[in-house]
Amino acid sequence: MATKTIADIDVRGKKVVVRVDFNVPLADGKVSNDRRIVMALPTIRQLLDKGAALVLISHLGRPSGKGFEPKFSLKPVADKLTELLGTKPVKMGDKDVGGPADQKTAAALKAGEVLLLENVRFNAGEDISDKARQNPDGKLTAEQQAVQQDLTDRLAKLGDVYVNDAFGTCHRKHVSMYGLAKAIQAKGGAAVAGLLVEKEIKYLHDAVDTPRRPFVAILGGAKVSDKIKLISALLGKVDKVLIGGAMAYTLLKAKGVKVGKSLVEADQVAPMTKLLAEAKDKIVLPVDHVATDNFESGKPQSIADVNIPDGLMGMDIGAKTIAAFGREIAKAKTIIWNGPMGVFEKPAYAAGTQAIAQATADATGKGAVSVIGGGDSAAAVEEMGLDEKMTHVSTGGGASLTYLEGKAMPPLEVLDKK
Repeated sequence: MATKTIADIDVRGKKVVVRVDFNVPLADGKVSNDRRIVMALPTIRQLLDKGAALVLISHLGRPSGKGFEPKFSLKPVADKLTELLGTKPVKMGDKDVGGPADQKTAAALKAGEVLLLENVRFNAGEDISDKARQNPDGKLTAEQQAVQQDLTDRLAKLGDVYVNDAFGTCHRKHVSMYGLAKAIQAKGGAAVAGLLVEKEIKYLHDAVDTPRRPFVAILGGAKVSDKIKLISALLGKVDKVLIGGAMAYTLLKAKGVKVGKSLVEADQVAPMTKLLAEAKDKIVLPVDHVATDNFESGKPQSIADVNIPDGLMGMDIGAKTIAAFGREIAKAKTIIWNGPMGVFEKPAYAAGTQAIAQATADATGKGAVSVIGGGDSAAAVEEMGLDEKMTHVSTGGGASLTYLEGKAMPPLEVLDKK
């Protein structure tokens, strides 16, 4: 059953609480990368055009949850949003998130006006559900429940309608993502998806459930343990899985390949041996490498063989692997990419990631559907100026993984259905 969106509700004259993802980098008191703010603009503008007043909620970083901390303030975000909207100045919320001052300001909002609350994680109730895992029974204590409920009640007083446009946090059952939606529904209000969340669901769902073939998944990153569930989930759906990054060395080790002193998760070698046997020829691994003897001071060395000599550690895929991966990508009609091919932050080890990004952009230009699964992959294609040449670049790293793995995502499941 499809999730309702802002297109399905009437917001004229209503106060709409919108959970956005403005967790953006700051430098010298200013927003240094506004991509996440820009991605939320279509939802914000459409709601304003429809005659709503908006109360925006976001987190920024990981404050202690013990009240206001200047370095995590969303004030620079309010300034940037004011600049981008080009209308009335965005009002800035009080340090006491959702408290009496915020409630007074929200009550006075007129159609077309915007209030951005302070960092919702200044209140311990926001992510207190995460802390329940540390309790002996894995459940919230009565005191923790009270803190959580207090924030839920505060935020629910701020609006009539709830909109979730923060896909990057949709794998977390936080107050502003889940409890607030339920609270607004309980008082008769709608809880729907924003345009960004709608777009994320469409591309991630369509790519996995109804892919055009060949369907190729490209996976990278540091730890295979972080991606093992994703690999298993995708194996029954894709035609090929191309694996690079440090996680590839654990799989190569499982095949009996010498990997030198490359990063290997020893406890994953046996499971990967079994996975490789089940996958047969679906998993494609590096056949050559760029390596070094010292990450900080060593010089990059091209290793033309699949085996890495003792004393060297793999840092990127090599030229033959780039060509082999490129051939698979060129044939693909659907491409999902999550994770870099090497330590792309260092120019000496960025060639693999750059080549895969370009190959994916080229395939997209020829009609393939490409979905970049957030995180480092999104950062890489944006840095290269290729983000506009992909079909969809997700705003959620962890959320994308959770969705692709087929795990439950309560903040999406709680939204109204058509």
